[in-house]
Amino acid sequence: MSFTKVAMHFALKRPDILSYESFLFFGPHPDDIEIGAGATIAKLSALGKKIRFVICTDGRYGSDVITPDDLSGIRREEAIASASKLGVDDVVFLNLSDGAFYKEEELFNAMARAVSDFNPDIIFAPDPFVSNECHRDHLNVGDAARNLACFAPFSSIMEQYGCNKADVKAIAFYMTAKPNVYVKTGGNIKKQFEALKCHKSQAAGLESVYLYLRCVNRH
Repeated sequence: MSFTKVAMHFALKRPDILSYESFLFFGPHPDDIEIGAGATIAKLSALGKKIRFVICTDGRYGSDVITPDDLSGIRREEAIASASKLGVDDVVFLNLSDGAFYKEEELFNAMARAVSDFNPDIIFAPDPFVSNECHRDHLNVGDAARNLACFAPFSSIMEQYGCNKADVKAIAFYMTAKPNVYVKTGGNIKKQFEALKCHKSQAAGLESVYLYLRCVNRH
């Protein structure tokens, strides 16, 4: 590691996530937030933090046996039930189409309004820099979130999107390959499993997620 990198490592203080009070979680689909940060959310909720979920797409293409229109409604109800298991009752749906069938500008503007409305301390979103991430919705949401974390505190920029500024202090990426902050979640992994089980329409696809979470929580 170069001298410059060492100096930056010690000069830039990483945020203490638990010291903040309000958290806005962006999910590309109705189950992504719980997969990526369910146990952390359960802990934040238990500490009395203010939490809002913003689910960007309707997840309509998450099944080959349920019609897209039916599935979007089912997944909405699953998302509400799942959030409740984590102690969250504030869930907002942007209702954009799964599969990136929307204009990226439309997504960005909707997310900007969500940030302005809630005025969070920290924004959570999937990491758009993971090398093997190939889902367009994940990449779009993560990329928009990181830009908003930068733009949100500036009135003159947010006004261009028809929004008020928001005092965002940090962004945190879940589903990341290079974490630089860890949250000790204790027994809250059980609540994460309970939340994920609410997504019954996605049961088959979540089996690998359960296996991964069991493995990483043995150590």
